[in-house]
Amino acid sequence: MREHSGILTVDLHGKNVYQARVTVDALLRRAGGGVYRIRLIHGHHGGTALRDFLRQEYAGHPKVRRLILSPDGGTTDLVLRAFC
Repeated sequence: MREHSGILTVDLHGKNVYQARVTVDALLRRAGGGVYRIRLIHGHHGGTALRDFLRQEYAGHPKVRRLILSPDGGTTDLVLRAFC
């Protein structure tokens, strides 16, 4: 996990759906006021199960304002607040 300019980045490669859920839920709980986006790197060449899960599960989460989907399908950003 890395934090750079208010963006937390975590690589979910090698995790299953359960492990990804635990990781993302913990990040959402611990995200402080300086974090406005969580970038989830899940890839897409090994299948789309993680990508589809993340987009379905967190699109309606109360802390997530919107999702940003990468053009290549390999990352999903959870936007928590507007960057000021």
